[in-house]
Amino acid sequence: MTTVSLSVEAVWKSFGSESVLRGIDLNVHEHQVVVLIGASGSGKSTLLKCINGLEPVDAGRILLDEGLDVTAFKTNLDAVRRRVGIVFQAYNLFPHMTVLDNITLGQRKVLGRSRQESEDRARRLLARFGLEEKAGEYPDRLSGGQQQRVAIVRAVAMSPEILLFDEITSALDPLLVGEVLDAVRELKEEGLTIVMATHEMGFAREAADRVCFLDGGVVLEEGTPEQVLVAPHEQRTREYLARFLG
Repeated sequence: MTTVSLSVEAVWKSFGSESVLRGIDLNVHEHQVVVLIGASGSGKSTLLKCINGLEPVDAGRILLDEGLDVTAFKTNLDAVRRRVGIVFQAYNLFPHMTVLDNITLGQRKVLGRSRQESEDRARRLLARFGLEEKAGEYPDRLSGGQQQRVAIVRAVAMSPEILLFDEITSALDPLLVGEVLDAVRELKEEGLTIVMATHEMGFAREAADRVCFLDGGVVLEEGTPEQVLVAPHEQRTREYLARFLG
């Protein structure tokens, strides 16, 4: 078995009186693709934000390999985010900056790479994802699928150890979903460790190493795609999947 890249241990998170995460336990091994499924409000997005340090936890802890505790009071969260990238469904590209500048900014400001090194890496990645001709464009000149692929390139350019994807196809026209999922498949083939919240059951069945069904802030069921998506044990899992699989 490969080493554990990420360990979530008994994590609780509430917003006011509402408990969104209720004792989540999750281990992600190096080079694995773990897909989180579940209804809106089940805790998937909150869990990803906690892993990246964007939301503090109320109890429990989140560890990266070598024992770095994301949830510890004195942890340098910038150091965490250099190792754990996150891509949201809303793209979050800077509208006043070109595609190339969007991708190079973090490399230069956070990683200290030179402009030339940053641009060379950005252009290589843009070419790999079929966007080489878009380097000088502004985000509003791109389709939703292209903007999302740029957001993925920007995250990959930072050389993270783990990538988190939060419903990255939810805002897209169905015709554009495939091109974004193809980009994720390519990252999987390269061996990147990925945790992805999605409603794309076909992708989960094809690309995931493990699927976790979240319900009411807990991991109600987890296993291989065949176990969870084809022959789930829990009634709640079957009810959820019936919406997508008929």
